[in-house]
Amino acid sequence: MSKRLALVLVTTLVLASALPAVTAQDDTLVIGFLPGVVDPFYQVMQLGVEAAAEDMGVEVVTQIPPTWGVEVQTPILDAMVARGDLDYIIIAPTDKDQMVGPLEAARDAGIGVITVDTFLGDGDYVNGPVTFPISYIGSDNVEGGRIAARGLAEAIGGEGRVYINSTNPNVSSVEGRVIGFTEVMENEYPDIEIVGVDFNLDDMNTAVSQTAAVLERVPDLAGVFGTNVFSAQGAGTAVINAGLGGEVQVVAYDATQFAIEQLREGVISLVLAQKPFDMGYMAVQFAVADAAGVTSLPRRVQTGFAIINIDNVDDPEVARFIYQVPE
Repeated sequence: MSKRLALVLVTTLVLASALPAVTAQDDTLVIGFLPGVVDPFYQVMQLGVEAAAEDMGVEVVTQIPPTWGVEVQTPILDAMVARGDLDYIIIAPTDKDQMVGPLEAARDAGIGVITVDTFLGDGDYVNGPVTFPISYIGSDNVEGGRIAARGLAEAIGGEGRVYINSTNPNVSSVEGRVIGFTEVMENEYPDIEIVGVDFNLDDMNTAVSQTAAVLERVPDLAGVFGTNVFSAQGAGTAVINAGLGGEVQVVAYDATQFAIEQLREGVISLVLAQKPFDMGYMAVQFAVADAAGVTSLPRRVQTGFAIINIDNVDDPEVARFIYQVPE
């Protein structure tokens, strides 16, 4: 064999051995992650997404809106679609109706859609008005609202006037929480009156001022239900500012460090911890499974709650669900 032929054969073998690695890199699954806003809940969800991506060898492109809203989320989504390299997108839609069109456009561009925390339409991706998403992975928020109502009712002795501070109308998660809370109060606690619902548009300072106004208007207010991170923080802060900590009971959705501190101080009586890490991790798992050809993925997955009160907050099996956000 000539030296030239031998060199050609060696070069060919080297190139051939390199091809699988190049092909594998080119075939790496690329997943977009677009949560609703910057807050501890979504930060923990991002940790789940990133952990799953590392475990499964996929690439994640994350974009986090600075504020909540369709007008903020839609252009970010459009830009992510325009990249042309996304295979899937994991998203918390900021409106159950208005985000249908933009996400249909993503689907039409060949991107699989998985919704987390919030859903499109009525969340029934089998028989409902919106069926194109692969799955919804999140809490049963109506049931969460029921749990919150019973917890607040117990804290105030089954009677009195209560107030709901929520975030945005037409968002499936908080809408469900208000529905469940109202259902229980109306059907199970005839001596409890809901004096109103306010929407703070995901702004804690607005939640503070709204709750302060209600405390002034309703001097015998017994309790407040804060339906998410900003609502609960705002409500708790307003109660403290009014010098009513321990007198006006607060139930908080989302187990932030702030909520746990207020639980220890007696301002908050109950905290519902969602499982955002699970939502993010499972969403990546679902994308990988769908790409592999799995056809039996559940169209709806409920990730459950941990219910935290002063009696169990130091139990490691419960405390592990408190949102731990890297500094």
